[in-house]
This record gives sequence, C-alpha cells and structure tokens, in this order.
Amino acid sequence: MKPASGQWIIEEFEKWAPRSLAVEGDRVGLMVGTLNKPVKKVMIALDVLESVVDEAIEKDVDLIIAHHPILFRPIKQLDVTEGQGPIIEKCIKNNITVYAAHTNLDIAKGGVNDMLASSLGVENTKVLVPTDEIPLKKLVAFVPEGHVEEVRQALGDAGAGFIGGYSHCTFASEGVGTFIPGEGTNPYLGKQGKMEFAQEKRIETVVPEPLVKKVTKTLVDVHPYEEPAFDLYPLDLEGEKVGLGRIGELREEMTLEAFAEHVKKSLQVPFVRTVRANDRMIKTVAILGGDGNKYWSYAQRAGADVYVTGDIYYHVAHDAQMEGLNMIDPGHHMEKVMKEGVQKELEKRLSSKPNAPTVIASEVSTEPFICM
Repeated sequence: MKPASGQWIIEEFEKWAPRSLAVEGDRVGLMVGTLNKPVKKVMIALDVLESVVDEAIEKDVDLIIAHHPILFRPIKQLDVTEGQGPIIEKCIKNNITVYAAHTNLDIAKGGVNDMLASSLGVENTKVLVPTDEIPLKKLVAFVPEGHVEEVRQALGDAGAGFIGGYSHCTFASEGVGTFIPGEGTNPYLGKQGKMEFAQEKRIETVVPEPLVKKVTKTLVDVHPYEEPAFDLYPLDLEGEKVGLGRIGELREEMTLEAFAEHVKKSLQVPFVRTVRANDRMIKTVAILGGDGNKYWSYAQRAGADVYVTGDIYYHVAHDAQMEGLNMIDPGHHMEKVMKEGVQKELEKRLSSKPNAPTVIASEVSTEPFICM
C-alpha cells in the first residue's frame, strides 16, 4: 500500500491547528523540502537543531513537525558550513521535510497552552490573551420525521450546537416540504414526476465557521434524502474567543513555594526563577508558553495569583512585582510538553487511514541552559 502523502498529513494536522490561527508575522508552515511526497514516519520536535536532524536521519524520518520555526528571520545567504546551513543541508540531502506550527499550535484548542495547563492541573481554563474570534453560522436543515434524532445526534457529534458549556443544542419546528422527483432520481419519498408532500422538521443549530464543511458533509451523509435541503446564515453573535495563554484554577490552593515545586515536578524542569510579589495563596493560575513578557499585564488584570511563562526580563519582573503579580519562569524549554502531546493527537487524527505514517516524538533535548 502506498504511504500517505505529506500534504494529506499536514491537511489533517491543520484541521486541529490551522495556520490562520497564527499571530500576524509568525513564520509557520513549510520550512524546508516538500510535502508532495510519500511519508512513512513523522517526528515531532520542539526545535530543529542539528542534533534533532541527526536523530531524524538515524530513525528514517521523512517529515519533522516542529514547534519553533527553523527559518524565523529572512536569510541573505546559505553557508552550509555554519549556523543553520548544516541543518538545512542535511535535511535536503536526506529528503527530510520540515514543517513548523508555532503560534497556531499555541492558540489551538488542545494545543501547547492547554497541554501546559493540563500538566499543571489548572482547570476550568479560559483564553488569557484573545487574538481572534471564530464566527458562527446558523445551519437550518429540513429532515423527514423518523430521522430527526439520528440527524440531530450526528450534527452534534460533528461539532454543531455548542453554546457555552452545552452541546448538541438544536431547535425543531414542524412543517411540510414539497418536491417533485425528476427523471433519473431515486427518491426516498414519492414518485418521479409527482408532487410529494412530506412531513418534515426544520432543525436549527449553530456551527463554528471552521466546522461548516465537516458538519454539512455529515448532514449530507446521514440524511435519508438524495438531495437534502439546508440553509446557512451568518450570525451577528459573539463567537468563541481564541488566543494565547490560559487562565484557570487549581483544585486546591497552595503557597508560592509549594507551587514552584509543583511546576518543577509537573513540567520536569530542574529549576524555576520565582518573582515574589505578595504572600497570597496560589489558586488562580495564568500560563503562557514561550516568551510571555509582554502579556504579564493580562494575567494581572485577569486576577491571577501567579503567572507562569518563560524568558522573564529583569525589568518586567520589577514591573509585575510592583503591581502585585507573582511570577514563575520555568524556561522556554517547558514547551517540550508539546512533543508527546502532538504525537498522541496526530496519531489519533491519522489512525483511521490504513496507510497512516508512524508518528514519534523526538528524544533529543534542546535545552541550551545547564545548572552549574
């Protein structure tokens, strides 16, 4: 059986973390090589360093999906003897494609920030820094009696009808549908050339715009008619907020010292830098993967007892301290949680295909700092 194509794999991946979610100016997508090739093995990596590429070569990897882009700033020349040159040369010579999912993976539901929050036991999370809003559509479908519950359930399972903490939300009203089956049709109800009056129900539900294609395909697949009738309307309603970081609560409050130890253990880091601003017990936690310096005020305004992020600057620490916000910096490398997280999610999304590739997580550490 022919292996899956790199293009198909990335299309499935982007149903979870579409490039459209990335913040403006971020470098995401294809970095090196081509997606127009068969892929037997995918490796998930945090960074693309030469040691990571050597690992990919040793393990016969065809595609690396990385969190941090290998090409973040434009390069004016490519010297294969220094800097990123040897990395790119090895990828090309060994036919290894590199794809980057950066802030789109940070923002995606179930992405890096949700993985970090889950690792820390932070529950009932909300977006910390909104970057966009997902538009909503109203789907109206006309379904013959006897099939209403089947269609209603299928639409909800496909992602329609989510309002706040409620799922499968619909409204139904009764009516009569009319149609004349034409020549060459095989009608579920009625006969060719004769007007049919069908007892139907009008089912209404809301659909996030990115799921419209999936939900309407589900409707067509489960509906008994050859040509189901349905309408889509734009809604002037506030859609789901998406963005960077998460804020939520611990099940039990703890001291800052105890929480710092909890962070070290949960994220498997040898040390953390801690900024003490007060002696409050820690209950509400804001977390943002990577460099979160410019977003500390969001955590402060949201009422966080502590802000967990990487690469905290000296003067930012002073500013937050003066505003009464405790901070913990486990380092940028805490995002390594994405390797296993993305591996599991991608395996799940590709598992329905018999020619799905093997997905592995890189075992190479790219942490540049050491404790001395």
